[in-house]
Amino acid sequence: MSEQKLREAIDTLKESGVRITPQRHAVLEYLLNSMIHPTADEIYKALESKFPNMSVATVYNNLRVLKEIGLVRELTYGDSSSRFDYNTTKHYHIICEECGKIVDFHYPSLDEVESLAEQVTGFEVSHHRMEIYGKCDSCKNVETQKH
Repeated sequence: MSEQKLREAIDTLKESGVRITPQRHAVLEYLLNSMIHPTADEIYKALESKFPNMSVATVYNNLRVLKEIGLVRELTYGDSSSRFDYNTTKHYHIICEECGKIVDFHYPSLDEVESLAEQVTGFEVSHHRMEIYGKCDSCKNVETQKH
């Protein structure tokens, strides 16, 4: 994790007037270090030994605050639990249909598609989301070993 990114995130919190509690700092740091797009429960489980008095509600509240000020993006896919992503730059996700693993991938933004959608429908487009689904290497290897 980049100490610079953590400092920038803390500065953003301060500028937004958000108090930086030890729990909020820990949630933010965990998200910065995480490449797995964790759920609130996964964050809670990862931090509960460090903060035994912290509740799952505390994690959810901190995630809500981080999302409101633009430091975190909430990913909702189907009926499964929301996952959280510190990377708020424009990027897409590929999701394993077997284990639910989510991996970032970058591709030029589809601004042309948004523009065309506006022209064809008359809508004012606010954003788009593209998801790619498949089977990750780990799940493919497990399947190969079964045969």
